[in-house]
Amino acid sequence: MIERILPAHMCTPAALVMLQAIGMQESRMEHRRQHGNGPARGLWQFEMAGVRGVMRHAASERWARAVCVLQEVPQEASFVWSRLEHDDVLAACFARLLLWTDPKPLPRMGDQNAAWQLYLRTWRPGKPHPETWAALYKQACEL
Repeated sequence: MIERILPAHMCTPAALVMLQAIGMQESRMEHRRQHGNGPARGLWQFEMAGVRGVMRHAASERWARAVCVLQEVPQEASFVWSRLEHDDVLAACFARLLLWTDPKPLPRMGDQNAAWQLYLRTWRPGKPHPETWAALYKQACEL
């Protein structure tokens, strides 16, 4: 999916595992809108601030704008945020770009603890659920 849009060096197996694990942690890869009509949208449950962050960060800004052009969405956070609920390619690209903003290298596949730490640093979940991470991360590695 993202391999058609983002450069190959962003689409490594380690990156794809992180995306799958985070998507499963955030939405079980089922829910495109936060329960209770909360502020998060898309399978990776982005809030407006997260979209803004990806669009403004020096490491991701040019890629985010290119993704917007390719997905035909205006390059404004509010438009991107509302489209995340219905455009899984856009959502996956923004999720990968959020990981790209982290200064540390991606964890090697199978390093569940380092992957958890990356998730916490980049998504900053309000209510993290460490009790579900191990099984979901393992499942992502097996896919």
